Amino acid sequence: MVTAGVAVDTGPPVWQYAADHRRHRPAVRPKMRTAARKSPGIAKIGGCVQGDGMKLPTLAILLTLALAAESRAEIKTEVVEYDQGDQKLEGLLVYDNATIAKRPGVLVIHQWKGISDYEKKRATMLAELGYIAFVADIYGKGIRPTDPKDAGAMAGKFKSDRKLLRDRGLAGLAQLQKSDKLDGSKVAAIGYCFGGTAALELSRSGAPFLGAVSFHGGLGTPTPEDAQQIKSRVLVLHGADDPFVPAKEVNDFQEEMRKANVDWQLVSYGGAVHSFTDWNANNPANKGALYNEKADKRSWEAMKVFFKEIFQN
Repeated sequence: MVTAGVAVDTGPPVWQYAADHRRHRPAVRPKMRTAARKSPGIAKIGGCVQGDGMKLPTLAILLTLALAAESRAEIKTEVVEYDQGDQKLEGLLVYDNATIAKRPGVLVIHQWKGISDYEKKRATMLAELGYIAFVADIYGKGIRPTDPKDAGAMAGKFKSDRKLLRDRGLAGLAQLQKSDKLDGSKVAAIGYCFGGTAALELSRSGAPFLGAVSFHGGLGTPTPEDAQQIKSRVLVLHGADDPFVPAKEVNDFQEEMRKANVDWQLVSYGGAVHSFTDWNANNPANKGALYNEKADKRSWEAMKVFFKEIFQN
């Protein structure tokens, strides 16, 4: 999965910023206008609304309080140190502090260069949807390769030792489950590229969660018989033209799922190659690993539908 070229961190795509804007845009004025149209006792004065029993200063105070309450809602990110065996690990716990209610949790497993701003942003996006997210550290504290050669070697180390890969993923899952903000009965795992492979491998280990989602991850495993241990539903979001995941690997994965009678889905996005959700994969010369906004947006929506299904009461 080594890719050539220089990737520049351009940040999330425009569609995500638009979604953030819509999510946090106050909905006060539309409600006031509707009330003005429907209630004969409410009159519109100078662009504001005044009712029979509500004076303008009172309304202004209420609006100020509502906006202040909204401003207090904040996505929190906590750096968490934990261990797996003798290895120190450093993950991220991300959540919205606007509520104290327990909520579903999502384990996020990083791509081949380790935890980066990309995973932090994805975890933030999950927190904005109402989940608590924990970004697991597979490589180890401070191990964040930036050179493709080093990243390939590190990813290869874990892909050739699936037990170690599973153990690191399970350590991250255990850390997420310690949070008092988590509804422990509603947990899923997602991963990108290398992380997608890890999420599937974690599922094959029999991990006690409800769903695993792989975004353009490798699908092969040296122990396909372990699919018999899968307790979760599985969603694979795949670039139909991904040169790093050939057709045989896709077909073998499907056969593996069928034989084990797993509840699985595989969605292939036409025209999408490897790394199609990674907005940093922006080098046109690297045609095998390139960001695809349409596939990125569609796959995120597919994940949201999947979560709604597995987390329903």
